[in-house]
Amino acid sequence: MTVEKNYTDRLFNFIFGREEHRDWTLSLYNAVNGSDYNDPEMVEFNTLEDMLYLGMKNDTSFLISDIMSVYEHQSTYNPNMPLRMLGYADELYAGYLTKHKLNKYGSTLLPLPVPKLVVFYNGSTETADETILRLTDSFPESVRGESDIEVKVRMLNINYGRNKALLEACKPLSEYAWFVMEVRQNRKTHDTEPAVNMAIDAMPDDFGIKEFLIVHRAEVYNMLAKDYSEDEIRELFMEDGRREGREEERKNTEAERKRADEAEQLAAEEKQRADEAEAEVKRLWEENARLKATNS
Repeated sequence: MTVEKNYTDRLFNFIFGREEHRDWTLSLYNAVNGSDYNDPEMVEFNTLEDMLYLGMKNDTSFLISDIMSVYEHQSTYNPNMPLRMLGYADELYAGYLTKHKLNKYGSTLLPLPVPKLVVFYNGSTETADETILRLTDSFPESVRGESDIEVKVRMLNINYGRNKALLEACKPLSEYAWFVMEVRQNRKTHDTEPAVNMAIDAMPDDFGIKEFLIVHRAEVYNMLAKDYSEDEIRELFMEDGRREGREEERKNTEAERKRADEAEQLAAEEKQRADEAEAEVKRLWEENARLKATNS
C-alpha cells in the first residue's frame, strides 16, 4: 500500500476536500445551507496550499455558483476562528481576482462570491449544536459597536449524536462522526493504530466512506496519529500552564500568608509597646501619688 508522505491534511479534509468525491462535498454543502443541488460538477475547489500562500493553508474551500464556502475542522475550541477566517478569505479573494483577471484598483465594481465561513467542531469541550463566533467579540466591549469590520463564523458541533438534522442530511458527515467517536472509544484501551483498525472493521457495510477508509487505511492512521499526538502535546502544554498557575497561586498564597504573619507580628509588637507604655504611665502616676503623700 502506498502511503502519502504529506500527512498535514486532516481526515476531514481528506474525505470532503477531494476531487473524486465532490459528491460528498456537495452533500455537506447542501446540509449546511439547506439547498438541494445534485450536480457534483458544480463544486470548484479553491483550497489554499501552503506553498503558494506562504504557510497559510485552510482545510477545504470551494465555489458553488456565487457562494464561496470556507470550511475548517477543529477538534479543540478556538474562539479566534473569525480572525483566522479573515486571513483565509483575503487570500482566497486574491486568488479569485488573479484567476478571473479582475482589477481591484479599477473604477468598476467587481462581482465577488459571497463568503460562507463554517467551522466543524468535534472536540470534547461542551458546546451548543450551533454557535456564532464574531470577530467583534475580540474588541473592547465599550467600542465594539464602532467597528467597521465584522466576520461571522458558524461553528457546528458534529460530535456523533449532536446536530442530528445536519448529520441526517449528510450521510458522509454522519459516518465520519461515527468513525471518530469509535476511534476515541477504542483509544481508551488501545493504541491509535489498533483503535483505527477496530473502528474501520466495526463500521457498518452500508457506510459509503468505509471502502474509502479501507483503501486509505495507512493514511487515515497517520492523520489521526498526528492529530492525537498534537492534541496530547497541547494538553501537556495546558497542564504545564495549569501546573505553573497552581505553583504561582501557591507562591502568591505563601507570600500573602507571609505578609499576613508579618502584619500580625507587627500588630503584636505595637500592642506590646502600647501595653508597656501604658504600664510605664501607670507606674509614673503611682510614683507621683506616693511622693505627694510622703511630702504631706
